[in-house]
Amino acid sequence: MKTPIVCLAGPTAAGKSAATLAVAQRWPIEIVNVDSAVIYRGMDIGTAKPTPAERRQVPQHLLDIRDPAASYSAAEFRDDALRLIAEIHARGRIPLLCGGTMLYYKALRDGLSDLPQADPAVRAAIDAEARQHGWPELHRRLAAFDPDTAQRLAPNDSQRLQRAIEIYRITGRPMSALLAEDAAREPDGPYQYFTISLEPSDRLALHARIAARYRQMLDAGLVEEVRALYQRGDLHPGLPSIRCVGYRQIWDYLDGATDLESAVQRAIAATRQLAKRQLTWLRAQPERHVIDCLAPDAPDRVAAAMDRILGAVPPLRP
Repeated sequence: MKTPIVCLAGPTAAGKSAATLAVAQRWPIEIVNVDSAVIYRGMDIGTAKPTPAERRQVPQHLLDIRDPAASYSAAEFRDDALRLIAEIHARGRIPLLCGGTMLYYKALRDGLSDLPQADPAVRAAIDAEARQHGWPELHRRLAAFDPDTAQRLAPNDSQRLQRAIEIYRITGRPMSALLAEDAAREPDGPYQYFTISLEPSDRLALHARIAARYRQMLDAGLVEEVRALYQRGDLHPGLPSIRCVGYRQIWDYLDGATDLESAVQRAIAATRQLAKRQLTWLRAQPERHVIDCLAPDAPDRVAAAMDRILGAVPPLRP
């Protein structure tokens, strides 16, 4: 039998952090963060990074492991996550994977694809075309040779559009075809992954929560946090860190491209689009255990679901 691994997933602002704290009251867990934004040092407010108090309650991994000028791939995440899962088990504790970067979950559960490595020259050429014509035009061009990928990407999703076009230019084949070949292969490994999915029963209520949380981030000093990154001088909007939702929009404000309120509205809209993409991915997972993230007892429901998955009476926390 394979060892069960619990994944707590959900869209942004679904309440995953509160749920992990509820689970930590019942099980001796350690969190492996599945989040492509919390890996960056100095990006705390806009990523809703766990607070020092929360980190004292339950050990957290894959936080603050990269400078914002550095990159971090799905392959690196998979290697780190598998290593951490083994180390946590060796300590007699339980790993709980938690986050909303669905590409990371896919890389961990299904293995890595045969997609080519990034090519800086090809990416630079694509970026130059985007500056001249705009990302919506590049999205239109992508639809001509990879309609399946274009259909699932937003016209302004610059990071994913760049990657899809890059793959086609390097391999001469659409990314959707390469991913379909990967999906046809049987996954292997020592673990069986179970997904607890926090999803909203009312999408508009989640939208309101997203807007309120972003306003709270502003009150907590998000503009000052982005300004510190902006003033470093070695960072730019082409980096994955600065492309993070909620950061790129404030960066544009500091760059003089827009006023603050317009930047805030664009950030909230982009966050809602992110949540939509996350939910689309989750709803394609047939065996997930769905919990209404808007329910007042959602954290307790998550803890109860983990009890059922692990099939044992929770041990006392050491």
